[in-house]
Amino acid sequence: MSWLLIVVAGLLEIVWATGLKYADSLIVWAGVIIIIIISFIMMIRAFKEIPVTIGYTVFVGIGAIGTFIVGIFLGEPVSNSQIFFLAFLLIGVIGMKASTGKKESSTERGNQ
Repeated sequence: MSWLLIVVAGLLEIVWATGLKYADSLIVWAGVIIIIIISFIMMIRAFKEIPVTIGYTVFVGIGAIGTFIVGIFLGEPVSNSQIFFLAFLLIGVIGMKASTGKKESSTERGNQ
């Protein structure tokens, strides 16, 4: 369930990051702020069960990659080098998630 919260929070980051560009009225700004709050609440709840380091990496990765892709669809300029480095970001996020084991409790770490 925690990973689902991170994924949804990351998807909401795409919405609010893109919304920042188009926020030109009080109503739109209020919507963006509400989405930011919801996104962060979901992320905070997920951090209670998964490591912050990997959770935040996945959250930011989803947001960065998703916002980049949305930007392409909205007509923002893109270069081959940007796509190349975006692929590195994606590989890094997947690698971080794949190489992270189950969260150890503080007592288990203290006994080593």
